[in-house]
Amino acid sequence: MKRYNVAIVGATGMVGQTIIQVLQERNFPIAGLKLLASSRSAGREIEVMGRTYKVEEAQPEAFAGVDVAFFSAGGSVSEKLVPEAVKRGTVVIDNSSAFRMAEDVPLVVPEVNPEALAEHKGLIANPNCSTIQMVVALRPLQQAAGLKRVVVSTYQAVSGAGKQAVDEMLAQSEAVLAGKSDFAKERFPHANAKVRHQIAFNMLPQIDVFVDDGYTKEEMKMINETRKILGLPGLRITATTVRVPVINGHSESVNVELERPLSTDEVREILGKAPGVVVMDDPAELLYPMPALLSGRDEVFVGRIRVDRSVEYGINMWVVSDNIRKGAATNSVQIAEELIARSLL
Repeated sequence: MKRYNVAIVGATGMVGQTIIQVLQERNFPIAGLKLLASSRSAGREIEVMGRTYKVEEAQPEAFAGVDVAFFSAGGSVSEKLVPEAVKRGTVVIDNSSAFRMAEDVPLVVPEVNPEALAEHKGLIANPNCSTIQMVVALRPLQQAAGLKRVVVSTYQAVSGAGKQAVDEMLAQSEAVLAGKSDFAKERFPHANAKVRHQIAFNMLPQIDVFVDDGYTKEEMKMINETRKILGLPGLRITATTVRVPVINGHSESVNVELERPLSTDEVREILGKAPGVVVMDDPAELLYPMPALLSGRDEVFVGRIRVDRSVEYGINMWVVSDNIRKGAATNSVQIAEELIARSLL
């Protein structure tokens, strides 16, 4: 089997660390490995597959001889270094939002649109975490009965905002339980917000910044990325994204209006056979997906499947997935595996 020289940009962050873990779990064919990060993290040592690697500063010259690079260091880093990596012959899989909506950049979820990889020009974008799990559940229904309209409300874990956000929520929770009201509020709704809110024992109906029409950038990402991935530029879709005090694992209430009727039994059967989907739906046994049960898993779990009788051909479902794994790291590694399987790497 051919082996590949791999680089991970943002190797010390939450997603970067999980990419390292997933590469090991899936026995990715690594010949050489470079761990790259900011100058602050350069010199740190990380053990991978029994070998100790020293983190290097992410610089253009670091990509010489690299076959595939996983980027998970944010949009500004990607905008600066992705073109440098591609120029040096590296195939980049980018977790940031920097290039997702570029016309010539495939936006890929391997269970949904792997054929899009054939058009890559050295760069593939990994979609938003909340988009990934929704389209994995939507695609089989699209193929079976067509999609007319989608309404999604998300309940997104704080790990989606990074380790510092998780630490802040835990510190706030301890303070509240101790009866304290004076505690740090720095990361929510986002680090640059002019007003900061408590996340512990609270919910925030804002993820990312607001745009002109009252939607947030996170909501617009879900709308635009879903249309691109599913190949439905005219799909009627709306989103409300909410940050909830859960450490890891995004949940979504998804309402789908189909073009043709499907019974709940048919939906369960279709999704039960779909790649990457696990149906967890038994109301009699109080069985449904929950983040506390499913953190650390790579599948997309679907439950609470029921008919929406307020519209023609309506279906409601509850979709849960690990936002750090399937929503970022695992999807990235699956893209690389698909590139290899299709002789595109």
